[in-house]
Amino acid sequence: MQPTLVVLAAGMGSRYGGLKQIDPVGPNQEAILDYSVYDARQAGFDRVVFVIRRDIETDFRELVGKRFENAMDTDYAFQALDALPAGYALPTDRTKPWGTAHAVLCAQDQVGTPFAAINADDFYGADSYKTMARFLTEAQSDKKAHFAMAGFVLRNTLSEHGHVARGICEVDDQGLLQKVTEHTKITPSAEGAVSTHDDGTTTQLTGNEWVSMNFWGFTPALFPALEEGFAQFLTERKDDAKAEFYITAAIDDMMNDGIADVRVLPSEARWFGVTYREDKASVQTAIREMTESGAYPSPLWPAA
Repeated sequence: MQPTLVVLAAGMGSRYGGLKQIDPVGPNQEAILDYSVYDARQAGFDRVVFVIRRDIETDFRELVGKRFENAMDTDYAFQALDALPAGYALPTDRTKPWGTAHAVLCAQDQVGTPFAAINADDFYGADSYKTMARFLTEAQSDKKAHFAMAGFVLRNTLSEHGHVARGICEVDDQGLLQKVTEHTKITPSAEGAVSTHDDGTTTQLTGNEWVSMNFWGFTPALFPALEEGFAQFLTERKDDAKAEFYITAAIDDMMNDGIADVRVLPSEARWFGVTYREDKASVQTAIREMTESGAYPSPLWPAA
């Protein structure tokens, strides 16, 4: 079976200051996710599922989604604050989305094949999709689920305009992920990068660490574990208005329980993303240069 692409596009973009999922960066008003879907289709993905919020559905379908409908099977899933397991009620002070693992879980009914999950606002590079497609085409589960993660070099994923959140990875000699540690405030430094913790202490990083950019390869075996993990998360942390159910934490639990392993698929690609509005100009420049070199057609998609 050809794999499915799941695009997480429900984020609020608070640091960016706008609806960055549909903000144009390409020469013909393409958004970053246009290039992600294009690269995925070229790599062999034949279906895309966008995880969005109901309040952006009309704009998203009109400005983005309709461009893909003639090129590949296109579907939508909706991440909502009240999308909770039976027996759980939405806390009255909750306004923040429940996190990346919850977003993936919201796509469960639309996904029946091995699939990749990506952020809508991250440019991962064509080779990353080709490598992931090969893995997913061969993906099988035995006594444990076998997943994958595209690993990027930290120094290739930083922003000049502020701190970023990255999952620092520990990888064994066989290329299997051992642990992902979330660092929420990483900034560039002369020695590589610095991670500032909530208590004000810092950790010096070399910049050569493998990091997770939320580009994962899964099979549907993921979903039962996510359901169980989300229920546990709600039991323990639902009253914390800022707590999020991260996909990295969910996968870490599965690895610790011995029910899944994760192969790291290395990428030396330069990551492009729009965390801050000031990042947009550099992304536009990079996209223009790749288009001019022939890496992408212009326009990227034929008129609907």
